[in-house]
Amino acid sequence: MSFIAIIPARLASSRLPNKPLADIAGKPMVVRTAERALASGASAIMVATDHADIVAACEAHGVPVRMTRSDHPSGTDRIAEVAASMQLPADAVVVNVQGDEPLIDPALIGATAALVNAQVPMATAAHPLHDVAEVFNPNVVKVVLDKSGRALYFSRATIPWHRDAFAASREQLPAGYTPLRHIGLYAYRNDFLQQYPQLDISPLEQIEALEQLRVLWHGYPIAVHVTQASPAPGVDTLEDLERVRRIFSGK
Repeated sequence: MSFIAIIPARLASSRLPNKPLADIAGKPMVVRTAERALASGASAIMVATDHADIVAACEAHGVPVRMTRSDHPSGTDRIAEVAASMQLPADAVVVNVQGDEPLIDPALIGATAALVNAQVPMATAAHPLHDVAEVFNPNVVKVVLDKSGRALYFSRATIPWHRDAFAASREQLPAGYTPLRHIGLYAYRNDFLQQYPQLDISPLEQIEALEQLRVLWHGYPIAVHVTQASPAPGVDTLEDLERVRRIFSGK
């Protein structure tokens, strides 16, 4: 399965300034993430950024990089611009690897890319939830699937809602109940990726603040790769960054 990995990296970050350039064991975070993407078996990788400092950091470490417009509303729009500039064919598979995922499992990237085909223009990933606090946490996005492994819905709510068990108690998860946590990794057919920014924003994505609901709203299927392993955490805060640094340093 041939695919391209594009890593969107925006310098501005409200919680961690200059996050893509944060040092992790001698290399910027965006470079560490690009190295994981390359290890996935991608035929090519590319960082998509809006800032010259990120371009310089990537070039210093031999990582392919392209500048984009600075006004993109999302990382998806940013990678769509880069994919267009690369003149990729319509059936090329493009994976959006978030730039703040220096510990992402390369195998997860490849497995998600493998689900994209002519009938299913987009894929993502999920893993089972076993912690009751996470199941009821609105910051943990859940997804429910149909029998073919395609997404029925994404929500911050607890879905599917176990009516009888939760009526009795919400202190523990009932036996056999394994909701799925959505993992923010996306793969697209290039022709759909180019179409995506033109799709109207949906009411559902505005209510839930979940961009992927736009795809379901417009009737396009999303395949979901389910991994049993909980993914390594990304970097959103200084505490996250220090934890990742300790992992890389072996402490």
